Amino acid sequence: MSARRCVVTGAAGGIGLAIAEALVERGDRVLLADLDEQRVAEAGERLGQPWFAGDVASEAGVAALIEQADAELGGVDVFVANAGIFRGFGLDADEFDWSLSLDVNVMAHVRAARALVPRWSVESPGVFAVTASAAGLLTQLGSPTYSVSKRAAVGFAEWLAATYGDRGVQVAALCPMGVATPMAEAGETATEPDARLAHGSVAAAGETLAPQEAARVLLEAIDEGRFLALPHESVGTMYARKAQDTDHWLSGMQRFRTSLGG
Repeated sequence: MSARRCVVTGAAGGIGLAIAEALVERGDRVLLADLDEQRVAEAGERLGQPWFAGDVASEAGVAALIEQADAELGGVDVFVANAGIFRGFGLDADEFDWSLSLDVNVMAHVRAARALVPRWSVESPGVFAVTASAAGLLTQLGSPTYSVSKRAAVGFAEWLAATYGDRGVQVAALCPMGVATPMAEAGETATEPDARLAHGSVAAAGETLAPQEAARVLLEAIDEGRFLALPHESVGTMYARKAQDTDHWLSGMQRFRTSLGG
């Protein structure tokens, strides 16, 4: 297989960096993108790959990112929309929390797809992968903003696959539970009740995996042409049970919340 031209957002650390590392190990070229200029520069230099510092959720940021990918890589074969945020807890989540969560966790994907999907075809295919969350298939106790935005991220990816999947655009959605990332570590110091509930529910729901495992599962799903990449197999089981009997599943979630002190 010839080297692919890849872009990974949120690549300064966590899952994004692990995906970038795995792609480089395969022999692919990767443009690492992140808001944190110092960290993404360090990661890019360590991997011997180009890097981009900027807001990849904005239209201008996406345009600049794709322009740099064209200049440095000669195009884009694989785009991994990994950048995301986890903020806004309970009904106290304000308008800014909602707006920013939807912008970063959903609209960033939409804006990237607008720029890239028209380039791809059966003759010149591309891959569009998103890092969503188990919250996008199930829900996220404590954080309505994260739950709703990640559900929307999965929904957009599904729409993209249904609309363009037979026209040269492969779509994959990574939906893990707990992964050991800086975002997860930040939640360990949360003091507000709904924030503690949100982060505590992730820790209690299943094993916390290394970012490298999440990256491995995503690339495996892409290799096999599967839409869902589930590092935690139990997510698939819970997703099926939720669809079969939603009321029973909701009762179970209420009991789970109570067991966590929520």
